[in-house]
Amino acid sequence: MIELPETYVLSAQINQQLSGKRVKDVLVNSYPHKFAWYSGDSKNWDKYGYLTDIYREKLVGKNVTKANPNGGDTEIICEDQLLIISTPIKYHEVGKLPAKHQLLVKFDDNTHISCTVQMWGAMLCFSLTDKENSQPPDPLTDAFDEDYFETLWTNTKPGLSSKAFLATEQRIPGLGNGVLQDILFNAKIHPKRKLQTMDDEDMQDLFSSVKATLKDMKELGGRDTEKDLFGQNGGYRTILSKNTISKPCSVCGWDLIRQAYLGGNIYFCPVCQPL
Repeated sequence: MIELPETYVLSAQINQQLSGKRVKDVLVNSYPHKFAWYSGDSKNWDKYGYLTDIYREKLVGKNVTKANPNGGDTEIICEDQLLIISTPIKYHEVGKLPAKHQLLVKFDDNTHISCTVQMWGAMLCFSLTDKENSQPPDPLTDAFDEDYFETLWTNTKPGLSSKAFLATEQRIPGLGNGVLQDILFNAKIHPKRKLQTMDDEDMQDLFSSVKATLKDMKELGGRDTEKDLFGQNGGYRTILSKNTISKPCSVCGWDLIRQAYLGGNIYFCPVCQPL
């Protein structure tokens, strides 16, 4: 799974590097992964040849037209077909291919892109006309404004924690456990703090942090914990992540804390983000 800042970075790089390239071949599920999902009958997901035939039929001979960010997915349009990818994507020059991958697309100039699932990920392919257009607004667009954020807030159970509010049930497309950490730090809100303990000022701080933190992550080329199309780490230096847990808080100097919570780790400063 990737998150919103990285889908913006990947989409921009794909538009620059792959636009106009023609698909020459596709290889699907050559290294099976339990949590890799594809188009087609789910009963046949583990049958390599079946999946490859489906994707080849749809994609071979088609030119890459455009790429778009869509929450936690990168959309690659190949004329009338659409690839929706929720995993990291890597670009490979001639002769440089990974040993393990769940999707490999070869172009007419013998370059490739590959997808390798980490925890879980989807690599779907279907007709562009089948795309569903109804979805929540992207938090980096003007449609995601304070009024919209307030509707999310008021329609959510007050007993939910701030992490559950922001990063579960896909309330905010592409906002997951990774980007959550710095958003909450910048808002000075503990990941376990309940909504019912927050007031309008807290809501304003949280809204502002969602917009500003995601914008910074996008404009700096993604987070330093993630890689772009060319295998380079992003330029945004995370405040709270696996890269910083051994360091003191950048604001107060206190020891940072990592805990398991709601199916993933949370990182926080107990001084700057009191519970």
